[in-house]
Amino acid sequence: MKIFDGLHAFIWQSYRENNCNAYFIDDGKKILIDPGHEHLLSHVEQGLQTAGISWNGIEVVLITHGHPDHMEGIAQLGDRTVWGISQKEHDFVKKMAGRYFRMPEPDFFLGTGDLILGKNRFEVISTPGHSPGSICLYWPVRKALFTGDLIFQQGIGRTDLPGGDGSQLKESIKKIAALDVEYLLPGHGGPVVGTEAVQENFRIVEQQWFDYI
Repeated sequence: MKIFDGLHAFIWQSYRENNCNAYFIDDGKKILIDPGHEHLLSHVEQGLQTAGISWNGIEVVLITHGHPDHMEGIAQLGDRTVWGISQKEHDFVKKMAGRYFRMPEPDFFLGTGDLILGKNRFEVISTPGHSPGSICLYWPVRKALFTGDLIFQQGIGRTDLPGGDGSQLKESIKKIAALDVEYLLPGHGGPVVGTEAVQENFRIVEQQWFDYI
């Protein structure tokens, strides 16, 4: 799915196995956000092929959080590719699953603040709640927000997994709701497109979910 020039969404649509949406930015640097499970990379590979890019053409991979359905695919990275995750999330994953989760060491950590990749500036936002070191990525010039498993279309990420925290999740959602967002790009389900639709989605989530977490 082409979101706009320079951004493609590889939406996971199978209900038989859990996997995440992946996003490919082709605007200078070739960036992949959340590749997904290692054994379920076919939708990413097909999407890249449609976009005219090989898996080995990816230069940077960014991970919103450390659950396997979002980051396990980094095991397939080529030599030209570097990847990053937040320091807190990296430490959490190593502590919880380091003995049985095959994860190469990150090339850099995603710290709160500006992230410059080629000609583009992104903002890394700390958004704990679904997991301790979860982050969102905001692309201000495009008003695009990659939310991982923090918030979806009329839904929120789970808080009953290890490291989850409902109070933190609510505060994280309130934080990103203040951004100027035209494209809300979640880790599961469909994108929310249009400023009014995005703000309405935040209102629905607060009304329907905040009393239960």
